[in-house]
Amino acid sequence: MSASGEWSLHSSSLPVVRPSNQGALPGEGADVTHLHGVVSRFTGEIPFAAVLKEVVDFATSVIQCDSCFIYILEGDELILRASRNSHPEVVGRLKLKLGQGITGWVAQHRQPVVVSENARSDSRFQLFNELPEDRFEAFLSVPLLSRGRVVGVINLQNRAPRRYSNHEITLLSTIGLLVGAEVEMARLEKENLELAHRLEVRKLVERAKGILQQDLKIGEEQAYLMLQRQSQQLRLSMKDVAQAVVLNYAVTRGS
Repeated sequence: MSASGEWSLHSSSLPVVRPSNQGALPGEGADVTHLHGVVSRFTGEIPFAAVLKEVVDFATSVIQCDSCFIYILEGDELILRASRNSHPEVVGRLKLKLGQGITGWVAQHRQPVVVSENARSDSRFQLFNELPEDRFEAFLSVPLLSRGRVVGVINLQNRAPRRYSNHEITLLSTIGLLVGAEVEMARLEKENLELAHRLEVRKLVERAKGILQQDLKIGEEQAYLMLQRQSQQLRLSMKDVAQAVVLNYAVTRGS
């Protein structure tokens, strides 16, 4: 630890969390058991948001903190995807570049950062307009890793100065190593579902356009503009409008 109270640790240098109670710190065995249970639940099919909530709930239950943020790397940006006790309205909106702020530094260098007091004095610290009243003194930030690649960052913050123990630093770093692959898997599953939904909507719109072209003897562009206008006027999604056209066609042809 430096004189400023800050640690920058390589995850490879972190002590190993012991899998049994023998020689463990008070509560350490229970933490490992709890962590095993959380990771085990990830093997089931649960939504991406639920995976992140599990991580937040576990981290905040075993390490005392005032807030917890989880950022997920999407493209070249870190996007806040889960939080506890601080500004849920910015989830999904707060974005960072790699290297930006302490969080961006952790993602870029794949190293934990621990600041025990006066976090704002750290040269990497960044104050966000979306969080004007936040004045965190202590900061524990570790990368979420999948096969050595950063997929996100988890931050714990305290408003008062706080010296995180070696066990707490090790525990959060272990969470980052163990759940990183599951977070990445859940994120990819979410992307696949979104892609499947977009393809479904596209097929439906194409079907509806074909029906309008055939029934009204109009061109493809005109048919699309007609669907678009109906979507805007009725304040419905293109999918809903297209479904209505297809359903009406099926009913009228079936009668």
